[in-house]
Amino acid sequence: MLLDSTSTLAEQATAVPSFPPAKRTGAARVAKAVEVALLLIAAAFFALHFVHLRADFPNHSPWMDWAKYTDEGWYGDAAIRHYQLGHWYVPGDFNPAAALPVWPLLELALFRVTGVSVAAARALTVVVFGLTLACVYLLMRRLPGMWRAQRDQPEGAGAGTTLAPAIAVLLLAVSPFCYAFTRLAILEPPLILATLAALLAASAAGAAQANSPAHGEGVRKRAKRRGDLWAAALGLLLALMLLTKTTGVFLFPAIFWMLWASGGYRVKPFVRAWLLAGGVGAAVWSGYYGLFVRPRYLLDYRYLFSANGYTGVTPATLGSVLHDTLFDGVWIGATLFWVALAAAVGSLAVLCARRLRANPLVVALLLWVMGYAAFLAYHDNLQPRYYLVLAVPLTMLAAIGFDAVRAAAMGASSPGKRFRGVGAGARLLQLVAAIGGGALVFAGVNGARQTIYYVAHPEYTFLSAANRMHDEVEREAGGAAGHSPLLLSISGADISLMTGLSSICDDFGTMTLSDRLAVYKPGWFASWNYVEDDKMEALAPMYRVVRVASFPAFDDPDRNLLILYRLDLVGLPARGVGGRRRSLSVPRRLRTKLGEQPTAKQLSH
Repeated sequence: MLLDSTSTLAEQATAVPSFPPAKRTGAARVAKAVEVALLLIAAAFFALHFVHLRADFPNHSPWMDWAKYTDEGWYGDAAIRHYQLGHWYVPGDFNPAAALPVWPLLELALFRVTGVSVAAARALTVVVFGLTLACVYLLMRRLPGMWRAQRDQPEGAGAGTTLAPAIAVLLLAVSPFCYAFTRLAILEPPLILATLAALLAASAAGAAQANSPAHGEGVRKRAKRRGDLWAAALGLLLALMLLTKTTGVFLFPAIFWMLWASGGYRVKPFVRAWLLAGGVGAAVWSGYYGLFVRPRYLLDYRYLFSANGYTGVTPATLGSVLHDTLFDGVWIGATLFWVALAAAVGSLAVLCARRLRANPLVVALLLWVMGYAAFLAYHDNLQPRYYLVLAVPLTMLAAIGFDAVRAAAMGASSPGKRFRGVGAGARLLQLVAAIGGGALVFAGVNGARQTIYYVAHPEYTFLSAANRMHDEVEREAGGAAGHSPLLLSISGADISLMTGLSSICDDFGTMTLSDRLAVYKPGWFASWNYVEDDKMEALAPMYRVVRVASFPAFDDPDRNLLILYRLDLVGLPARGVGGRRRSLSVPRRLRTKLGEQPTAKQLSH
């Protein structure tokens, strides 16, 4: 009896609700038509993401994020260098691909077809966003609304229908926040996609493992084999999450819960699926670390964590950090954020009353939000791009919450539900549904208007600055024999992606800047607005820093002027600006094949 009841619970948790063909009339047909219309609008707005792919991150937006200057190049640098230099690794420089190889590998495959191109890299991340929208829809269809009233409504009340998946997809597609950040070739979009895919795999693996003993032996064996395949796929996805962005570990609790709940909250199916998934995931990650990282790139692997290991949280600042972490969520859209927060609080209250077993998806989304918010609070570096990882589950919660209230209001106000005391409750539910629906309509319309504005008013200040810098370097490089075209800049990797110039980073790297200068001898330096004191201190012993040109770019008052300097070696005759045109060449020091690069220890001698 217990096994039968738990398997039934698992089936209810993972099956799409159905109702007889005879009842597919009236409200059900209207709901289906509305869903199709919402999805068509979402598809149209998604298509707009492919327009003006080379344009700047929107200027004068609410989001001042450093990623628009650096991250596209940094986290795709391995793929960029592979095609520009013949290898991906530059010893002593910033090499994040040692720890985060998934995104550069995807770009590597793409660049083999398209060549190195910022438009191609951004097209890839837009495709990832499209797959994210598809996964959102499939996941919410597989695990529908959490109120049983939806399944129990009579004919004409919209029974068995849910608009939550289409609403969530539409809100994400029209979101200007998503438009701005899913068009950057950064790590957050693929992390979100991998997380959603892992939730789908966990739900399928758990459900397949929880078959009733009433089923035949052959059916049970086939189901277990199917469950094992899904569990193995889940393990691979968990490893990919960590190798895409290591903060994915904060999303694991949501996936564990999905596996536990979809298996009917039973220990044996959960343990079987989790041992297989955990084993596959550990094998993939350990194989990568043991065979690739540890023998050659351990220094770069560790450096990524040390460079990002800071936290500003102290007992004195904990309150303000938690406050900022929560309320900076308005970056996803103020109205949408408050609706999502209300839906999260309401869902948590309902789930607690039902011992967290009303709907596994809602619990998983809440764990997703709380897990990643915990990372943000600990890290205390509240860049807007980090909230992209929260925008997806919050939007899904807002859609689920509204649809649940709408369905409950319709069920409570139906003729079969009228008895003493229900009228006031029904009116309250209708009021809440009306307010929530109006807020979501406002959020969608306002977001669509802002997104259309960004599409219609593209700017190319950074791209123009990078291209003009490329022309200056090419024109000036021939003024002195052996003057290197290698560029030193914190935005150098982005400029490499846009123009093809070779570059190294002036800020991050396993070698000190002075050592990197001595080894690679760059010929050019690009900085934003001014030269920082520590950079000048490293440059002064070796170079005369000659200002060549400046290029307005972006709208950040601290970083809105990209200045190009020529680096003349001390001891050589001083040159003015100008000189014969000379073609670019790859520095001899960089002309090495994979595995031939000297180690940081060798370079220091």
